[in-house]
Amino acid sequence: MKNALSNALDGFKPQLPLAVAYSGGADSTALLGACHLKWPGQVHAVHINHGLQAAAIDFETHARAFCLERNIPLVVASVNAVHASGQSPEDAARRARYQAIEQALRQNWGAQVRDVALAQHAQDQIETVILALSRGAGLPGLSGMRAHWVRGGVSFHRPILQVSGEDLREYNRMHGLLWVEDPTNVDTRFTRNRIRHNILAPLQASFPEFAPMLCRSAKHIAQAQRLLDELAAIDLVSVGNPPHIKALQTFGADRMGNVLRHWLASQACQASDAQLQELMRQIRDCLTRGHKIELKVGSSQVLRQGETLTLGTIDGLLKT
Repeated sequence: MKNALSNALDGFKPQLPLAVAYSGGADSTALLGACHLKWPGQVHAVHINHGLQAAAIDFETHARAFCLERNIPLVVASVNAVHASGQSPEDAARRARYQAIEQALRQNWGAQVRDVALAQHAQDQIETVILALSRGAGLPGLSGMRAHWVRGGVSFHRPILQVSGEDLREYNRMHGLLWVEDPTNVDTRFTRNRIRHNILAPLQASFPEFAPMLCRSAKHIAQAQRLLDELAAIDLVSVGNPPHIKALQTFGADRMGNVLRHWLASQACQASDAQLQELMRQIRDCLTRGHKIELKVGSSQVLRQGETLTLGTIDGLLKT
């Protein structure tokens, strides 16, 4: 009898062999176990020891025993996930984890394994959207976690974003898969734990269908963002790259803002809402030959160069 996890994997078509990011917790245990059952002999595991808690060695020991028992090739990597000043511990750990996974694949399996499955599920997606709401995010944030992206030549997949955490635990119980409980999951010093225990739990108690409905909304928002990205790419061809000021002035505010965000993102530059609004004001006011445009955006400056915009460094030197 199939459950939600098995049904989700029916639509998952990775390039084999596949690596699964395996922590030893309930979620990644279910994903690794289900992938191993679906593609026997074609699944590897990568365990990242962050070294952030005393239980880390227990997770690693469990991961080694679990994979040895099932003859699943396992690579264990240790990382330094200490966060910098102003950076959240969760963000530091996430960045270190992805870098370690990429390195582990290169060093151990070369070009043989290029697809990685991650075990983020429906509750993780909901927490991401609620966190984005609390920060006043736009569509990219409200669309939640991406189901697929490529980084460093590695294809990362989140195939179970529509599967609940309880469905994953039920799969483990059905198949006799043991996992290790993460003691930090109840530590409300972490933002996601506060969302999970103080916000999400009461919402789900009041609205039982809240979780799948919010996941559905995030999916619709992601679709809308992809359409906006496609429109921005078309518009950037129309206005030129770098953008011509007069061409931009023919656009309404929403369309101008959309193409400017796209252009800046293509230059690895991200504008705040206030910066984008000011840039658009300066573009609309640029009606004479001698009118200057000069605005700090992130660590760069948007400048007028002749009839077009360009991106310069803070000291005014143009980027190459």
